[in-house]
Amino acid sequence: MLKRWFSLSLNGNGNGNGASSDRPRSSSNSSSALLADVAAQQEKEGEPVWMRPSVPAATPKLAPFEQIYQTASVKPPQLRYGILKVMEMSNSSYLGGMTPEAKRCALLMALEAAGAEVDDLLQDALVRQRALHDYEEKQQELLSGFETAKLEENRAIQDELDRITSQYMARIQANVDEVASQQDAFRDWKKRKQQECDRMTEIAAFLVPPGTNNGTMTAVLERSSGLRR
Repeated sequence: MLKRWFSLSLNGNGNGNGASSDRPRSSSNSSSALLADVAAQQEKEGEPVWMRPSVPAATPKLAPFEQIYQTASVKPPQLRYGILKVMEMSNSSYLGGMTPEAKRCALLMALEAAGAEVDDLLQDALVRQRALHDYEEKQQELLSGFETAKLEENRAIQDELDRITSQYMARIQANVDEVASQQDAFRDWKKRKQQECDRMTEIAAFLVPPGTNNGTMTAVLERSSGLRR
């Protein structure tokens, strides 16, 4: 069983999955840069905020664990058997069903046979964990700056939306007011028209002999026509 383990690669490194590699900027710098991008976009004229380019993503892609280890400020030690190799060994099917103590003894026996120092393995684990923690902290800073910039962009969009909504609501109200004004004007004209017609009827009645109780203009005209015949 031990020979099978040690026939595997001796580089002590394994592959992992995880997040972005480059050393990110500090939270304040990243936030300021992203907010500056938003401000620059808002200065464009003749283009609505929501049609402008959005704030770029905080990081294009999160890096795999191995890349994080290799780009960390403190590199893991170069060991024939590193902590990643021991992790791989612990997943061997040969250890399946063993109790934790039995598995521990088997691993220690294998490491002793290979001449691996436990202290070196623990140091390797410590350095790698520190690299992952540092990377997580920097990515969190970038994400916080990205979130702040997006919130600022959303506020700009909302401000423009409120402004445009206000403008269109004012136009709608102006149309309503204009219709009401036209309706008032028409009602006033109808009133004056009725007064004009009544006055005409009143004066026209003087032009024919009296003899009817019907004071409408039609009756007056009919009387006048009959008299002329």
